[in-house]
Amino acid sequence: MFHEPRFWTAVAFILFFVFFGRKLWSVITLRLDERAEEVRNNLDEASRLRREAEQMLEDATRDRENALTEAQQLIDASEAQALSLKEQAIRESEELVARHEKAAKERIQAAENLALRDIRMKAADIAFAAARDAVAEVLKQDPALAAKLLENGLTGLPKALKQNKAA
Repeated sequence: MFHEPRFWTAVAFILFFVFFGRKLWSVITLRLDERAEEVRNNLDEASRLRREAEQMLEDATRDRENALTEAQQLIDASEAQALSLKEQAIRESEELVARHEKAAKERIQAAENLALRDIRMKAADIAFAAARDAVAEVLKQDPALAAKLLENGLTGLPKALKQNKAA
């Protein structure tokens, strides 16, 4: 047994751990404790980052919902304004058409009145010319009547001038 290398290896192994075991054990436990603390710190950091990410996600979701709500409100307001502008444009165009129609009717009425006046003037001119021709024809045929009318006109002239001045 004392001559076997396994025995001396076992004794060396045991003596190594007896002399250096406490020191090694404290170093190993220190390293393991440091590693455990590092893992704990990493887990705490990961938890903190996760909470921040969840908070950011909630904020982003809330902001998105607010933006969607605001966008819908803007769309609704725009549609209402567009409808109002459309109704106003329709009203204004109807008023414009009514004004143009009224102006056209007034121009047509004025043109009709002008045409009637021209027709009356033309008819009066024709009637006057016809009466003049008829009177001239009658007076050519009866010179005594022409002389009598001329004499009556000259005697009645001062009286007609006095009436004209009085009026």
